Amino acid sequence: MHNPKQHPISIKEVLSARKVVNQFLRPTALTHYPSLSGVIGAQVYVKHENHQPTGVFKIRGGINLVHNLRQLGSSGILTTPPGPERPTIGNSNGSILTAAHWLGLKSLVVVPNITNPLKVKAFRAIGAEVVAGGETPEDCQTAAEQLCRQQGYYHASTCDEPLLINGVGTGFLEIVEDLPDIDVMIVPLGGGTEAAAAITTLRCVNPGVEIIAVQAEKAPAAWLSWKQGYMVEADSTSICLGIALGHAFRIPFEIYKDGLSDFILLSDEEIYDGIGLAWYYTHNLAESAGAVTMAAAFKLRSRLAGKNVVLQMSGGNAPYEEILEAVKRPAFFQGFP
Repeated sequence: MHNPKQHPISIKEVLSARKVVNQFLRPTALTHYPSLSGVIGAQVYVKHENHQPTGVFKIRGGINLVHNLRQLGSSGILTTPPGPERPTIGNSNGSILTAAHWLGLKSLVVVPNITNPLKVKAFRAIGAEVVAGGETPEDCQTAAEQLCRQQGYYHASTCDEPLLINGVGTGFLEIVEDLPDIDVMIVPLGGGTEAAAAITTLRCVNPGVEIIAVQAEKAPAAWLSWKQGYMVEADSTSICLGIALGHAFRIPFEIYKDGLSDFILLSDEEIYDGIGLAWYYTHNLAESAGAVTMAAAFKLRSRLAGKNVVLQMSGGNAPYEEILEAVKRPAFFQGFP
């Protein structure tokens, strides 16, 4: 089987991915918010990837990856936790498993021995086989490698997959078609698939667009990697689970290390405020990773003045702990002070 990790990443491949993704997903809204625009001093639009059936942008990449694996004759797909600092199964895994269910490919997820039983139940409900792989993420990786050898499944990375990036790029095609004169795109950056997809897609259509990434300052591995020009690891203690990783991923990093216009960090306090701002101005309850672009826009408002700005609301799967903390913030009730 052709190695999917060697697949090209390009605007041509994004256009090809759209033919597949559009069989399963409708375009998400790009909504202009006048009150938000007035406060920031720019024309601000929000791309509502939180409205996807899975609540997160990642399903686009999952569909494209699984479709191509089927075309290559794969017997199934296997997924594991993204890394040692994130032992739990999250949005990336769920999107891959959901796509496998939709496209009729066998799927298996290897989880730590202690895993939320509701997640296990949800994965089984969409036809995934769930295997307890051990106490640690390293144990899960070892178990996954053995299972792949035994069953011939493809072991999918949560981010180091060109086909995921091409699939995610379909959302940025929608943006540039709705708003050809976009000046600034702000994206959250965890594993980096969104940033890589934005650079690959938007710059081909509008070379002058600024692409700004946002990460939690308590999980700065990708930011440090970008600053230094090579991948480094860092402690990850942020509440912002969607972008709180302790390492960068090679394939997205090779695209965003030179492709980003800027990369900023936010405190956890600013991220909680972002959730409140998202609710106040758009009436959407975004997860922390989906709200960081809102907080970043307020932080950068002098730089954004007079421009056409798109904020990626990447997901809406907020855990209740985030919601309980966010509703305590004045931003939730009164917006920007």
